[in-house]
Amino acid sequence: MPGSTDERRAAGYRPLLFSIAYGMTGSVGDAEDLVQDAFLGLTRARQEGTEIVDPKAYLTTAVTRLGINYLRSARVRRETYVGNWLPEPVVLPTDRPGPAEHAELADSLSMAFLVLLEALSPVERAVFMLREVFGYGYAEVARATGKTEANCRQIFARARQRVAAGGQMIAFRSSPPERRAEGEQLARRFFAAAAGGDMNALLGMLAPNVALHVDTGGKAQAFGKPLAGRLPVVRLLLGVFRRAGILGVCLRPAWVNGRPGAVKFDADGSVTGVIELDITDGMVQAIHSVANPDKLAHIRLNPNEA
Repeated sequence: MPGSTDERRAAGYRPLLFSIAYGMTGSVGDAEDLVQDAFLGLTRARQEGTEIVDPKAYLTTAVTRLGINYLRSARVRRETYVGNWLPEPVVLPTDRPGPAEHAELADSLSMAFLVLLEALSPVERAVFMLREVFGYGYAEVARATGKTEANCRQIFARARQRVAAGGQMIAFRSSPPERRAEGEQLARRFFAAAAGGDMNALLGMLAPNVALHVDTGGKAQAFGKPLAGRLPVVRLLLGVFRRAGILGVCLRPAWVNGRPGAVKFDADGSVTGVIELDITDGMVQAIHSVANPDKLAHIRLNPNEA
């Protein structure tokens, strides 16, 4: 039987494992399930007398392979998804820590980056994630995916080309504290201008080719394709925020997938949406808005806590 020290050491890997699982699935709930399944597998193996020399490697391999299987079965669901698909948002309050698993992820995977990864096959995504995002060596990647090192090098090169072809490589590693502070300040000005109907202020904060992506899952009114360009985006935002103000909707700042953003609350305090801002060079380059209620159920915040 594993001792308490072994159990505590293995439990310490949860933040990393959640990050890998979330990067593979784009789903908070499913990522948590995959991590739990990996730990159950570890427990069963030990109970059957298997000596686990490296629990971290065992758990990483288990989560990676569970993620690959998940993606293979999820492809049909993704192909029939109504409207734009965005990952479930990972939301952290701006003024206090969130769950340890989510906190470690916060600086790793933006929504834009996860959308780019949708172009990859399940194995390509696993290899690319482990190597590019988490810095695993090829020997470790090969062990986790069940491929040879040579094959992993080829898969990684192909995956990197496909990601780059889908758009510029999105920065996903943590920003320096001063950059984070700048982003948070810009986000506050942005949401204040939107709520106040200040078109000129909004136009000055948006990049010329800014894009707005909205995921409702077909369960709320939305346009079918991403909206591009300063003026169309500003006009839509002003209309949305004007209606929100009439209905008593309020916004609270939050960190969303490691980017500045906000959580939308209805008048009764329920979460109705999450907005993430991709900010580069002091300008909002993209806006990702998740309004599908199925992707918001995991958010445990209220208007006074966000």
